[in-house]
Amino acid sequence: MTSTTVVTVVAGRHDHLSAQRRHLEHVRPGTRHVIVSMGDPQIDATIYLDVPEGAALPLAAARNAGVAAAIDGGADLVVLLDVDCLPGARLLERYEQAARTHPDSLLCGPVTYLPPDAGRPDPADLEAWRSPHPARPAPPDGTVETGGDPRLFWSLSFAVTPRTWRRLGGFCEDYTGYGGEDTDLGFTARERGIDLVWVGGADAYHQHHPVSDPPREHVADIVRNATVFHQRWGVWPMEGWLAAFEREGLVVHTDGRWRLPATSA
Repeated sequence: MTSTTVVTVVAGRHDHLSAQRRHLEHVRPGTRHVIVSMGDPQIDATIYLDVPEGAALPLAAARNAGVAAAIDGGADLVVLLDVDCLPGARLLERYEQAARTHPDSLLCGPVTYLPPDAGRPDPADLEAWRSPHPARPAPPDGTVETGGDPRLFWSLSFAVTPRTWRRLGGFCEDYTGYGGEDTDLGFTARERGIDLVWVGGADAYHQHHPVSDPPREHVADIVRNATVFHQRWGVWPMEGWLAAFEREGLVVHTDGRWRLPATSA
């Protein structure tokens, strides 16, 4: 029998965390849930990471700490869920099935972005809102799609065995704040011969909250992390956002590099 632990990293988003806990208890009562607080003392957390005021959130380091705690606690499958994500009824079951047939792969499930009028749906009503994000594969329930594009990996919802996690080496902690660490892990998986497998039926549902498009509040993080990615892999990630920022005068593109304007540096 698979011993599965869910890992969630969080700062703020208290209502979303409460809803996630409620849905997880509905899906499988008693599932071990490792909560990593990033500088938020109001959260009843398994792990607390100190974050200086105004510092970028250590998302990569927090996820690594959470997975380490899960594995140390005896997990043979670790499921990472963004704090905004609610687990669908078959999320754990489908990840476990996929891990039995693809234990050396990075496993990802479809994510539905809930609209504002969804409110806080009850677990029994969640599937009625299912509309997986069209930019990612969504295989039929009970099937998998192998050979995934590493550029499409996202950390909203994924699962990994301890053996595969050790091969990956975890998230690169050079990334802080928003953006880049997901794609970096996807590229690391490809480099190390680890397949990206999309798991049908392992649905998560992203709770609605206001966002900007492009994410202007994260422009400094995105430029910094994109530069880290370029140094590691020789290509630029998040170019759609970077180009949108350039059109708005928030970044400049000179000599093949993206930078904040001199007045913002």
